[in-house]
Amino acid sequence: MNILVINGSPHARGTTALLREKFTEGAASAGHNITTFHVCKEELHPCTGCDHCRTTENGCIYKDGMETLNPLLINADCVVFVTPLYYFGMSSQMKMVIDRFYANNTALRSLKKKAVLLAACGDTDSWTLDALYQHYQNICQYLHWEDLGSIQAIGMYTREDIENSDYPKAAKILGQSLV
Repeated sequence: MNILVINGSPHARGTTALLREKFTEGAASAGHNITTFHVCKEELHPCTGCDHCRTTENGCIYKDGMETLNPLLINADCVVFVTPLYYFGMSSQMKMVIDRFYANNTALRSLKKKAVLLAACGDTDSWTLDALYQHYQNICQYLHWEDLGSIQAIGMYTREDIENSDYPKAAKILGQSLV
């Protein structure tokens, strides 16, 4: 399986980075091909809703990091969304990329894909990731993608917190379980 990991965290050694590392380790051990797109290392622009992508044959008006991501996205069998919690939702960087899916809606909705969510936050309330998870579920439903699971790591404010938890092991197992 071709797995595209979209990393929406700006922190190279943060909590979601460890989830991503363990997930990809597990998926690689199961024989999957993995490509990671680091959103925060790319020059990207937000969707302005100009409909240039829909009214011309030239795609999005912006020629930026999405030019690299789009073919990876189209060719992926599974898309993994990796994001820290930003004020009860995904990171703004991740949201910007997902908004730009708009230019490929027809293709993305017609291609049979699978999806995974890896998310972490420092808050300890059980409901903290509910809105982020619901947004992910809505994206899967809209795109007709199959949800293969998620790791929702609450109470993981620092790298040390998550290193001392069961979440990394769960992420590795999730990666290994993909078929």
